Amino acid sequence: IVKDISGKNLYYVHYIDFNKRLDEWVTPDRLDIKKLQFPKKEAKTPMKNGLPGSRPSSPERDVVRESPFFIASASSSWKNGTSSIQRHLIPPQPGRKRKSCGGTDEDSQDSSDGIPSAPRMTGSLVSDRSHDDIVTRMKNIDCIELGRHRLKPWYFSPYPQELTSLPILYLCEFCLKYLKSLKCLQRHLTKCNLRHPPGNEIYRKGTISFFEIDGRKNKAYSQNLCLLAKCFLDHKTLYYDTDPFLFYVMTEYDSKGFHIVGYFSKEKESTEDYNVACILTLPPYQRRGYGKLLIEFSYELSKVEGKTGTPEKPLSDLGLLSYRSYWSQTILEILMDLKSENGERPQITINEISEITSVKKEDVISTLQYLNLINYYKGQYILTLSEDIVEGHERAMEKRHLRIDPKCLHFTPKDWSKRGKW
Repeated sequence: IVKDISGKNLYYVHYIDFNKRLDEWVTPDRLDIKKLQFPKKEAKTPMKNGLPGSRPSSPERDVVRESPFFIASASSSWKNGTSSIQRHLIPPQPGRKRKSCGGTDEDSQDSSDGIPSAPRMTGSLVSDRSHDDIVTRMKNIDCIELGRHRLKPWYFSPYPQELTSLPILYLCEFCLKYLKSLKCLQRHLTKCNLRHPPGNEIYRKGTISFFEIDGRKNKAYSQNLCLLAKCFLDHKTLYYDTDPFLFYVMTEYDSKGFHIVGYFSKEKESTEDYNVACILTLPPYQRRGYGKLLIEFSYELSKVEGKTGTPEKPLSDLGLLSYRSYWSQTILEILMDLKSENGERPQITINEISEITSVKKEDVISTLQYLNLINYYKGQYILTLSEDIVEGHERAMEKRHLRIDPKCLHFTPKDWSKRGKW
């Protein structure tokens, strides 16, 4: 795929066996054209945009349609590329399973690897790859300015086409409105009265606050939030119908206002016990404990609702790592606090762990299996905590400074089934 920017040709490159977030537009000097391999023509009945029944086309058009990416070696002369790949390296995993909507413990998969089986079409932001095409597989925004941060998007997001050719897309960090120039942003800021997300502040401790936003009452903000999130979530498809969702936005407060750190959304009514639909920590705030704080908050809401919950599948690779880490630490915290009575081994059931944590039973079981804690001994299952597991858990908990304080949560769940059409 080639595009022309200011009279200069740029080529779109995807690195095989790496996540699509590493894709980039490069100049011809970055490519070793000698090693270019053209795709083989295999399909006798080509499909248009992945949909059967389309008319046959010429071989030349088949090459473009069936192979959206050049397969070429990057030139050794390019700068900083190696460090970029090493920093975001996700090694290929042989024999990876494809995640379905029902799976809980399957390995994460690069987004270019195929079609998730049985996607849910209830407007729940799960990707429907049958409508995927070459355009939506390519990054279209070069840079986003959000407050004091400049973000490099990882994936495609359906912002208006006239904005995608701009070197920088400007967003108001409070209402998330997108603007084409710094001058437009400055003019907008003189009129924008928001200094925090619209909606109710339901949690505050220190500088951290959470705001609950109704996707029906604050539609413009919710849609803008989805557009921004889509830049960093490849496995979700954007729907403009935000009515069935609640959005929980985490912010950090300073003298200028409440700055967005991340968010998660959830369906007002979920038949599958999903307590999270999409979850994202913005890149400037990643690797600082905010992801686990978002996850912990989602389960605190489930506790108040008196339910067990689970995130909507499939999870992204980074989402899966965060959830596995959270589940492991939460379950180990409970197991290590158990006290023996009358000199006998302490006992706890899977259901009891699930009730205490609000983590769905299937996720508890998959985590215990992932940690390799379950053993069968003399006709019964026992959980064995090795010294390595205990020491590793203690080290991890020492680093986990950010925690949700349930006393600071002011949240009253609503029964959406009795509220008409939300």
